Amino acid sequence: MFLDVLLLVFNKTGSVCQGVIGRIYFLLKNRIIVNTFSKYNTSIFCVSSFFLAVLLCISCKKKPESKVTITEEQPILAVFTNPVLNLNFADPTVMKASDGYYYAYGTNTKVDGKSIHIQIRKSKNLIDWEDAGDALPQKPTWADKDFWAPHVFYDDTLEMYFLYYSGESVDDAMGKCLGVATSKSPIGPFIDKGSPLLCGESFINIDPMAFDDPKTNKKLLYWGSEFKGIKVQELTDDRLNFKENTIPQLVVPSITNGDPSNYQNLVEGAWVTYRKPYYYAYFSGDNCCGDGAHYAVMVARAKKATGPFEMYSKAAGTTKSVILEKKTIVG
Repeated sequence: MFLDVLLLVFNKTGSVCQGVIGRIYFLLKNRIIVNTFSKYNTSIFCVSSFFLAVLLCISCKKKPESKVTITEEQPILAVFTNPVLNLNFADPTVMKASDGYYYAYGTNTKVDGKSIHIQIRKSKNLIDWEDAGDALPQKPTWADKDFWAPHVFYDDTLEMYFLYYSGESVDDAMGKCLGVATSKSPIGPFIDKGSPLLCGESFINIDPMAFDDPKTNKKLLYWGSEFKGIKVQELTDDRLNFKENTIPQLVVPSITNGDPSNYQNLVEGAWVTYRKPYYYAYFSGDNCCGDGAHYAVMVARAKKATGPFEMYSKAAGTTKSVILEKKTIVG
């Protein structure tokens, strides 16, 4: 009944209103809303859509020269429910490959008792994901567990995919190390270069993110955690090592104080983009997990990829640089 009424209203309105009503018609006809709304809410949606169409009919005057026909080719709005990937898929990074698929890579997990070192899922639409196996089926010789926070980067010139990740050193005197592995395919298998990029105490060296500076053409790697801030350093042209005579530069420091609302005690998970004239660094802090979780996403900006970065709070004149937060209330 609703569809018949919508078509009637459609034929009584002008082209602008017809476009809107056409979208409502297709949402209902293709039952796209069913995945998101319960049956009760679907009914409410249908009734609401009906009254919206009537209002459009009243408020829009039909132009005799405008004629729009509803066809199967008319664009359909995508509706989905979060989470789109409802499983243990921590620290994801997503990239689109030349085959048209989006590939998501995640921290290690276990599936049916089997260890997956670097998870992969692929999708055509960023909503429906299918399992694509293990990007790093063979562990590196220098690490034996905790393969965290992968970042995959494709080099057009080298025609190679580079997987940057961290792992727990087999040396008991060390903590986490940064590693890099390569593959000709986004699905792998990625083969580690045979030695770590960098090792250190505890979990200082985690969460790598490769970035090519569009202004200088330098190949950069951001990383960092464990109260030591986020750093950046230039990579060699083959992306397999840090460039000689370069040193890590601190771009986002940790700010340790007694303020319970401070999310910068520990910062990690850097992601950098460039939108002229600024570089934007998105990062997380401060305590991701457990009963006392206190975690947020923050942002800072800079005129250079290596900083100095200005926190959003300073740039916008606000009290916080947080753009997304999640707090766990204990007790």
